[in-house]
Amino acid sequence: MSLIHPRAIVSPQARIGDNVSIGAWCDVGPGVTLADGVELGSHVVIGGDTVIGPQTVVYPFATVGLAPQDLKYKGEPTRTEVGARCQLREHVTIHRGTVTGTGLTKLGDGCLLMVGVHVAHDCDVGDGVVIANNVLLGGHVSIGANAVVGGGAAVHQFTRIGRAAMIGGMAGVTADVIPFGTVIGNRASLAGLNIIGLRRRGYDREQINAVRGAFRLMFLGAGVFNERVEQARVTYGHEALVAEMIQFIETCGKRGLIHADVGVQDDEPN
Repeated sequence: MSLIHPRAIVSPQARIGDNVSIGAWCDVGPGVTLADGVELGSHVVIGGDTVIGPQTVVYPFATVGLAPQDLKYKGEPTRTEVGARCQLREHVTIHRGTVTGTGLTKLGDGCLLMVGVHVAHDCDVGDGVVIANNVLLGGHVSIGANAVVGGGAAVHQFTRIGRAAMIGGMAGVTADVIPFGTVIGNRASLAGLNIIGLRRRGYDREQINAVRGAFRLMFLGAGVFNERVEQARVTYGHEALVAEMIQFIETCGKRGLIHADVGVQDDEPN
């Protein structure tokens, strides 16, 4: 049985699962699906063709699935998907996709978006991502699973952030971030590896040392970058984490790749 506050506006065409809670002054549109156990605090607006996954909690004044901030968008049918067990805190905004993009803005399972996060059209955010307060994601941004984005950071449109990467607070990210990398600064530069994140996810010393060795070869060595990448493949490519990094690097992104500043220490804790 679902609990819908009498002051909420819920379209008869909306699909409401079991044990859904909808607070006062919410507005749930006709194309919306709320899966079992979804909780909407007061003053939440869910519009468009939007699916909110099971057990996800949306806090007051958040909006999901409204039209993108794209002047080319003319009301075409596009979608928004939010996964299971996510937390969308106050004033989060997630806009639906565009026909010039993938047509879908997607948030994976188990994500935490803190107060004031903006996820623009056609973004693809993986499982378990944590995005701190007041982060801005431009359109078409891709974030791999278990990445962490520090407070106040801004990510340029079409940028890729690799799995389990760490983005420092207030960073301006204008190019791709390798999996397991850490970037800081405005504009952001590669500051090392997210060693703590790798340890927390259960990777052993041998795996982490392989990633460190590959990082040194690719980003801290002398010579042509592509040749250093090939050397890392030969030396460490048998390790799955290194293979993932190299595949990410060799997959051409629209924003290029963030490199390390001279003097970076790859064994910094974050």
